[in-house]
Amino acid sequence: MTEVTVIGAGVIGLSAALMAQARGLSVTVIDREGPAAGASTGNAGAFAFTDILPLASPGILRKAPKWLLDPLGPLTIPPAYALQITPWLYRFWRACSPRAVAASTAAQTSMMELSRAELEPFLAATGTLGMLMKYGNLQVYETEAEFRAALPGWEARTEHGIEFRHMTAEEMAELQPGLSPRFTRGTFTPGWWSIADPKDYVLALAERFQAEGGTILRAEVTGLKPQDSGVSIQTKSAPLSADKVVLAAGAFSHRIAATLGERIPLETERGYNTTLPADALDLRCQVTFGGHGFVVSRLTTGVRVGGAVELGGLSLPPNYKRSEAMLRKAKTFFPTLKTEGGKQWMGFRPSLPDSLPAIGRSKASPHVVYAFGHGHLGLTQSAGTARLVADLLTDARPPLNLTPFSPQRF
Repeated sequence: MTEVTVIGAGVIGLSAALMAQARGLSVTVIDREGPAAGASTGNAGAFAFTDILPLASPGILRKAPKWLLDPLGPLTIPPAYALQITPWLYRFWRACSPRAVAASTAAQTSMMELSRAELEPFLAATGTLGMLMKYGNLQVYETEAEFRAALPGWEARTEHGIEFRHMTAEEMAELQPGLSPRFTRGTFTPGWWSIADPKDYVLALAERFQAEGGTILRAEVTGLKPQDSGVSIQTKSAPLSADKVVLAAGAFSHRIAATLGERIPLETERGYNTTLPADALDLRCQVTFGGHGFVVSRLTTGVRVGGAVELGGLSLPPNYKRSEAMLRKAKTFFPTLKTEGGKQWMGFRPSLPDSLPAIGRSKASPHVVYAFGHGHLGLTQSAGTARLVADLLTDARPPLNLTPFSPQRF
């Protein structure tokens, strides 16, 4: 039996492990902290299948200068990290050209379609279907000008068959009571789904994986070394070996890939949030405040206020003033929101310049498969990524063209 080791026990790693296990492979998962310890713990809990537009776009280039002037705004780069991130920003700028955006959008759409098609069968197979919630997402706008500026993005979604409906203030009030009247227009996307709680979901996947005979080890992987018929896995304790390896270590993946001689421009979007008690707000759906870079999410375990982008790497200490700033804004936008009793969190989102993940084999060894760099869309694309990884591990034909996702595209 082929022995596979998956590095990373987040939603991508465990989803891939379970799907590989279902193909008859013997699978072990290794993680430096254990299941659901990274971005899978505190994300917004959304399956954002309608979010096909890349972060890199002409629109973000127009907004970025204003946002960067606000250290607590939707986008920030800590001064201590500015020099280090310059090469990534250059690639990001190149990915903002209309041609690059069109290519990324088409690839992202195919990935979203696959991920949506795979999700419910995967949830049913893993006993987690009851955790799926279909409340939709409401994107809100404060002015008619802001709404009209967003219309090209909605037209692009129309071209790719995504359902949505624009709403007036009165229609929004009916859908989501308590929203401040400062928001005059909105757009509702019913195809934006959620999970009951992302941490509980990933822990359930881990439990299912072990129940099916899988092993989860806690160890920090420091490097990979190709062997004639497999891969040697270097850790801070004893070395391990496997026939095949899946690298799904999130924001830490590029460090491990570098030991194979591959320089992949992965950066870290540090996301912040505050999770309030479940009775903090009568939230009917997820609400996105795009002009302010954050969302308010309905989970079974609470109300989560978070988002924004801080390009600050893996080493700088958290700046929880960002969480506090979003919570203050949320109170203004939802006057009835109870802001007491919240728990703050910061996590690392692994992001590539063109907003597409790296999915494919390492150039150093056909026995190593990469599956990382999903940015904000790790949960959303977890089932689709798992399908692609399982196909690569078993030499099956993937259901979509993997060229746009090639780890060697940069």
